Amino acid sequence: KPAKRLSDSNTHEGAMAGETSALEEAFRKFAIHGDTRATGKEMHGKNWSKLCKDCHIIDGKNVTTTDVDIVFSKIKGKSVRTITFEQFKEALQELSKKRFKGKSDEEALQEMHKLIEGKGPDLTGVTKTVASPTVSRLTDTSKFTGSHKERFDASGKGKGKAGREDLVDNSGYVSGYKHAGTYDHKVQGNK
Repeated sequence: KPAKRLSDSNTHEGAMAGETSALEEAFRKFAIHGDTRATGKEMHGKNWSKLCKDCHIIDGKNVTTTDVDIVFSKIKGKSVRTITFEQFKEALQELSKKRFKGKSDEEALQEMHKLIEGKGPDLTGVTKTVASPTVSRLTDTSKFTGSHKERFDASGKGKGKAGREDLVDNSGYVSGYKHAGTYDHKVQGNK
C-alpha cells in the first residue's frame, strides 16, 4: 500500500507541475519583455506591472496599480529589484485575496492563475515604423551623392569604417588611379 500512495502523490504533483508550467511560461515571457539581458528567472517591477495590466488583474476597483506596486515592494527583498518565480506566486496569492474577495483563498488563487496562464505581453501602443515617401527617399542609398555615396556599396549596405575614413592606399599608385594592377596584363597582351 505505501507504494500506491507514493504513485498517487506523484501523479498529483505531475498535474500541479502541468498547471504551473503554463504559469511559469507566462512569468518567463513577461520577465524577458523589453530586456535583452533578461534570463526569464527574475522579473522587474516594470514587467510585474505590465503583467498585471495585460492579464486584467488590475480592475480599477478591487486592485489598482498602487496595490500592485505595494505587493511587489512587500514581496521582494530589501536590496533587490526583482522577484523570482516563487516570490511571484506569493504576490499572486496576496493579490488574489483582493481581486476575488467573495471566494476562498484556493479558489481565488485558481482564478488568478486562469487570468495569467498562456498569456504574453501585449504589443498594443508600441511604436511601429511608418513607410512614408519622404523617409524612403531620404534613406535610399542609391540616390546619395558626393562623399555620402562612398559610404555604401552597390547593394546599399554600409561599408563601415572603410566608408567613414580616408584610408591610405600604400600600393604605390597615384591616388585616384583606376587601373591599378593592370600593367602586367597590358604588357603581356602586347607581346
